[in-house]
Amino acid sequence: MGDPLVLETRDGPVLRLTLNDPARLNALSAALIAALDAALSRAGQDAGVRVVILSAAGRVFSAGHDLAELQADGPALTRLFEACGTLMARIAALPQPVVAEVQGVATAAGCQLVATCDLAIASDKARFGVNGINLGLFCTTPAVALTQVVAPKVAFEMLATGAFIPAARALEIGLINRTVPPEALTAEVQALAEVLAAKDPAALAMGKRAVRAMAGLPVADAYRLAIPVMVENALRPDTQGGIAAFLTRSAAPGA
Repeated sequence: MGDPLVLETRDGPVLRLTLNDPARLNALSAALIAALDAALSRAGQDAGVRVVILSAAGRVFSAGHDLAELQADGPALTRLFEACGTLMARIAALPQPVVAEVQGVATAAGCQLVATCDLAIASDKARFGVNGINLGLFCTTPAVALTQVVAPKVAFEMLATGAFIPAARALEIGLINRTVPPEALTAEVQALAEVLAAKDPAALAMGKRAVRAMAGLPVADAYRLAIPVMVENALRPDTQGGIAAFLTRSAAPGA
């Protein structure tokens, strides 16, 4: 038995899932996809987990799919890409925020994984790409996540050229939230996770679900979706208690 493909470590309400196949550049093999999907499924059912960090061992975040597994017949390829799609959908549906900690290259399905996470912080040495086109394979499934977070023309340029972009450019186009020096990466991600973990988990879950659902909708449709969620959230006893406490503090002498 080798080491687990996904390591799970817990720091209070923060769960860290680490891709742990550095010898194969954390390729999203069928086995790694299954292991990560199972870990995320468990996290989604654990009320004690408020934030999930997704990191990777070694110098590469993920090199995308295992190319050896792409030398298969149609049914096998369909199963592989469906499993990957299920994994990405699970991240989107998870009630907790998922933060990507990107220490190195994230390419093809690895870039898709970063784009799918709710937040991403990267080393300023990291690079990103969807370079299947260089092998004659347009990264259509990574394009799903990529086109949801960056402008269509920017996404198509990445997909059609297969060129890598540096972390600074990834920040500029909205693929990631911030960059930091490599030595500060883990601390920066942990600090963000602790901020998120301190927020009301039910409100965050409702907000995450609404933001995901509103993406790309016309403005009027987005408001029709957002208003009932806002009302439901405002009526929660914990929310009403928070509002009342704030008003009491504001009205106190010297406030």
